Amino acid sequence: MKRNAWAAGLLMFLAGSAVAQPALREATFGTNWLAQAEHGGYYQALADGTYEKYGLKVTIVPGGPRANNRMLMSVGKLDFYMGGSLIQAFSAVEKNIPTLVVAAHFQKDPQVLMSHPGNGLDTFDDLKKSNDILLSKDGSATFFQWMKAEFGFRDEQVKPYGFSPAPFIANSRSVQQGYVTSDPLVIEKTAGFKPNVFLLADHGFSTYSTTVETRRDVAEKDADLVQRFVDASTIGWYNYLYRDNAKGNALIKRDNPEMTDEILSYAVAKMKEHGIADSGDAQKHGIGAMSDERMKDFFDKMVKAGLFKADLDYTKAYTLRFVNKGVGLELKK
Repeated sequence: MKRNAWAAGLLMFLAGSAVAQPALREATFGTNWLAQAEHGGYYQALADGTYEKYGLKVTIVPGGPRANNRMLMSVGKLDFYMGGSLIQAFSAVEKNIPTLVVAAHFQKDPQVLMSHPGNGLDTFDDLKKSNDILLSKDGSATFFQWMKAEFGFRDEQVKPYGFSPAPFIANSRSVQQGYVTSDPLVIEKTAGFKPNVFLLADHGFSTYSTTVETRRDVAEKDADLVQRFVDASTIGWYNYLYRDNAKGNALIKRDNPEMTDEILSYAVAKMKEHGIADSGDAQKHGIGAMSDERMKDFFDKMVKAGLFKADLDYTKAYTLRFVNKGVGLELKK
């Protein structure tokens, strides 16, 4: 009888302990495109239980051609959003949209220009000789304006880019935009040659990328949620880049069945080779790091390029409150 009573008491104790465990806090995170390696840190944190360790039940909402996750975050339908360059964040200030960049998981924007080797377009400065620079409307309105202001490129050089490599492959004097993590591989596999690749970040396009944005009221009233999400995501990025990322890749392929192991492996290698996530301030302060100096540098360049007026209070676009804490640095070792 005593043994049965002891067992019953143990069961009651365990049941009470289970009830006492705090419930996971739900959080939604919208990406800006279909699942890919460039989102790997977030998928890794979800797949390996890092978000749960931080008390979060995270739902990743993939972006895509028909999605507008940034708007959904802005109106309160999502808690966090994966931004692109800082141009979006500065534009939000200009339009009085109360959003805030709370982390930047890419120190470098993966944006590149590509050219055919051996055709007189083998340096970045050579690209000014091409009369067929294939750019999207967004590229023409953003980084190409900086290229004009900084290097003397001209509007008449631009031709529309329809997101097909065929025109670039067919014209050896053409230049095409792309991402260092994917498009050079597409050209190599489709056309059989390795293109010249010019990473704009290495030529002064100093924006952060793959940012974490939230609404200003969330950052102010629920700072603990923001801190936990930023820290867990940062750890996810270290684990994705430097440890076994198989679980993260499995979730990426679940959300984007067209993604292949070859593309994922190539993207991770290029992110590491070029220091996309882990370079500059991130090597000292941790992935996700940001600085006032870097923000001012990029804003000043965008003012010079004519994208913003000099009196815009760009400092309202971001906060350093949640970064530069060295989170995850030990995982790289």
